[in-house]
Amino acid sequence: MQKLLYLVQTVSPPSLSLFAKPSFSYPHLFPSSALASRLRSYKSASTTGGFIRFPMASSATPKLPAPPIEEGIGRRFWIKFRKEWTHALYSPFVVSLAAGNLNLDTFRNYIAQDVHFLRAFAKAYEMAEECADDDDAKVGIYELRKNVLQELKMHDSFVHEWGFDLPKESTPNAATVKYTDFLLATASGKVEGVKAPGKLATPFEKTKLAAYTLGAMTPCMRLYAFLGKELQALLDPSEGIHPYQKWIDNYSSDVFQAAALQTEDLLDKLSVSLTGEELDVIEKLYHQAMKLELQFFLAQPLAQKCVVPLSKEHNPAEHCLMLFSDFDLTCTVLDSSAILAEIAIITAPKSDQNQPGNQLVRMSSVGLRSTWEELSKQYTEEYEQCIESALQSNKGEIFNYEGLRGALEHLSDFEKKANLRVIDSGVLKGLNSEDIKRAGERLILQDGCTNFFLNAVKNENLNTNIHVLSYCWCGDLIRSAFASGGLDPVNIHANEFTYEDSLSTGEIIKKVESPIDKVQAFTNIKQSCCSDQKKILTVYIGDSVGDLLCLLEADVGIVIGSSTSLRRVGSHFGVSFVPLFPGLIEKQKQFTEEESSSGWKGLSGILYTVSSWAEIHAFILGSHS
Repeated sequence: MQKLLYLVQTVSPPSLSLFAKPSFSYPHLFPSSALASRLRSYKSASTTGGFIRFPMASSATPKLPAPPIEEGIGRRFWIKFRKEWTHALYSPFVVSLAAGNLNLDTFRNYIAQDVHFLRAFAKAYEMAEECADDDDAKVGIYELRKNVLQELKMHDSFVHEWGFDLPKESTPNAATVKYTDFLLATASGKVEGVKAPGKLATPFEKTKLAAYTLGAMTPCMRLYAFLGKELQALLDPSEGIHPYQKWIDNYSSDVFQAAALQTEDLLDKLSVSLTGEELDVIEKLYHQAMKLELQFFLAQPLAQKCVVPLSKEHNPAEHCLMLFSDFDLTCTVLDSSAILAEIAIITAPKSDQNQPGNQLVRMSSVGLRSTWEELSKQYTEEYEQCIESALQSNKGEIFNYEGLRGALEHLSDFEKKANLRVIDSGVLKGLNSEDIKRAGERLILQDGCTNFFLNAVKNENLNTNIHVLSYCWCGDLIRSAFASGGLDPVNIHANEFTYEDSLSTGEIIKKVESPIDKVQAFTNIKQSCCSDQKKILTVYIGDSVGDLLCLLEADVGIVIGSSTSLRRVGSHFGVSFVPLFPGLIEKQKQFTEEESSSGWKGLSGILYTVSSWAEIHAFILGSHS
């Protein structure tokens, strides 16, 4: 409520020229989005009246904890390039290895390639040690080099344990060569603006080259440490010894975890005196190394079937892949109603006097603030009552779709009444369609969201249908947001403003107002788009109670976000929330050569949770898209 009062008390109507500036930013213009969050659908409502906004989800694939403000550059880069390490985690090779059914020939090929990789690593450490000017850094790098040599010995033990022989001289594949050449070239000083080691005249130049070399090595160490921990967490003692447990044990061990941290610490130490431009070079090297590491995993030949990516088995001639998504806080950082509410306030007249006679009479900015506050308060109180009412029935251990639908019918009635109050209040009257369009063009979408949809649209072999279902009051805002990112083909299903001379009348053409409306739209679209006997596979991505029915009806329901109310209501009716990556590992364990994407079925009562759009992208489209 404090944020709401801050908005109501402080927002004043600036010049409309703000809407035309390229540097326009909603977080800057709109100091608080809590106002309309209290008016909108279920997004982050708690049962105690608090509203929490989550820019990213936090309950899916286990993640390393958020670093402190003063974290080193290695930690910053790891967070920045989460897309690449997420795709590595979801690669067919890692998923099959984690499930324990990776073909032994594939693992043998991987070990053979990794030998080339590790030899290059040992050589790069040796070259970095020669360049390091600080004695402690030299000792640290020497210890890391010893660890790599020990890892090579571990590979020999793998060979004996599984009873296969590695060829004495295996040929590195293209992905291996790209990484090893890149790494050794970096260690040799073949970096823009860096002299070759033999020509380095000062200790500073040598230290800089050592830092660059560590920048190209750190992402590999951190990635393997991350994968080791992720896979170790999935080991189930009741299933016996995992076929690749020794590999998992090595990379999840305290020794290897410490080595990864030591590499990051050394990178920080060697980089402390570098300029901003030189740190940018390290960032580019780090990113390039991470991308090459991902390609190394993707290059491992996999003769078996795998549950990832979902689109791999898709045949447009036989299958119809339909992607559905919510919009507010699923695709966006801010709720669209917050945008519309604040546009209304900042463009409203300061008083009720002197309004042009040829325009719709609007409420003053002061009156709008007061009205929004009252609407918000009423919505919050009644919404909480609806949630508590939905949870009055006995909690079931078995999935109860009909019981859930019945509960959400009551919530739907409330949602429609709340929309009527908004319309009757007049707060949406007089918004200019051009202002709405410009607002949509500058609407901030979740990281990775646009890229996912762009890749899905541009993939001709996929030939998918994409539909966005939203309670948003104004479909024009959504269309503008997607069109600005080149996503005109996305089908928008939302409510619409009515206009007179480009100004909103305050009325809404009601199309999708409630959970029941959403699931009905979902069903209608599914029936109309794939009526030619093709096998249909539906995926729905959402974040709120209002998405529950669609999430459950879809063959694959993916929850992005941390809505407490969604989990409370879903769990009450027997819905299971499973982090996506562990869920895929269980699927992979059960996957057979005969099985296909038809193994995914709606109304299973299982929803999969993710922490980012990168996970969604890696799961559905894979890394080659």
